Amino acid sequence: MTNHRPIRILHIVTYMSLGGLETLIMNVFRNIDREKVQFDFLVHRKNRAEYDDEIEKLGGRIYRLPRLNPFNPGYYRALDAFFREHPEYRIVHCHQDCLSAIPLAAAQKAGVPVRIAHSHTTSQDKNLKYLIKRYYMTKIPETATHFFACSRAAGEWMFPDQTVRVVNNGIDTAQFSFDPEVRNAVRRELGLQNELVLGHVGNFAPTKNHSFLLDIFKSAHELQPDTVLLLVGNGSLDEQIRAKAKALGFGDAVRFLGLRTDVNRLYQAMDVFVMPSLYEGFGIAAIEAQAAGLRCMLADTIPPECKVTDGAIFCKLQEGADAWAEEILRDKGHNRAGDAELVKSAGYDIQGTASWLQEFYLENG
Repeated sequence: MTNHRPIRILHIVTYMSLGGLETLIMNVFRNIDREKVQFDFLVHRKNRAEYDDEIEKLGGRIYRLPRLNPFNPGYYRALDAFFREHPEYRIVHCHQDCLSAIPLAAAQKAGVPVRIAHSHTTSQDKNLKYLIKRYYMTKIPETATHFFACSRAAGEWMFPDQTVRVVNNGIDTAQFSFDPEVRNAVRRELGLQNELVLGHVGNFAPTKNHSFLLDIFKSAHELQPDTVLLLVGNGSLDEQIRAKAKALGFGDAVRFLGLRTDVNRLYQAMDVFVMPSLYEGFGIAAIEAQAAGLRCMLADTIPPECKVTDGAIFCKLQEGADAWAEEILRDKGHNRAGDAELVKSAGYDIQGTASWLQEFYLENG
């Protein structure tokens, strides 16, 4: 046992739900040496989120601010007050994408020497907030000292002309490794027998393109009626997608499984993973699915680094639902055993990611 206190890293997030970037942070948190490095969280929601209990169990602290609103003077006051009250942080790691400049500017004003901006996306939804987010994105280089990204494309999009470190979205590959016994058990739990099971894991948000996913499934289901679709996640479009599935008359062929903490088991029950995202910073679910040995149909909008195994192929969104369905049903007899090792050797095992980040924090803190 060392007598030295661990260095405490402040991660700034929206809230610690079961999303991709939050899962990455937790994967790292579980695998660092917490006698040397501890994680604390500055979140922007009053309600507790799915990972909060585990964060506290691992020794992390959670601080709460109002929602990040660039036009709310009260938010800026709360942010400044936080950094005045917590001068102990020497490293701030911000995951607020385009709006990262706002909390990082407060950290800069408070004299925090290491301020990391971490890009987890390659685009933004073209809604009312788009121009505001693009404006603040241009301010990030004035406030950050280091630039991290989940893929080369995510770095180039958010931090043009900066030196960017790509931090691989590592996973615990052993958790996802194909296991026929687990597959059979989960399929029994879900009442599945010999059906072809398509799956998707992701928030019900515009970028994930669930409406097109249902179109793909409709085409596949017409060609092969014993096809089932498992949808894991929740979000703002949940009711809209449920309504479309009902209108298309799928009945029990489309299963809405909600937010799950056993996603690694659910991958085992699937046969094909389908990810028709409009854009992705990286697409960690695609890496998890490949570790589970799944055939993966990925939109060509997803960074090329996401393809690790022969089971993953890219398909153009503009080719339409019928083309996607035909490719899905073209069974190539993919052998699932051993794919977790391929994912690990490609650099997507969490041990490598956690080791690199731990050394970075220790050297710079």
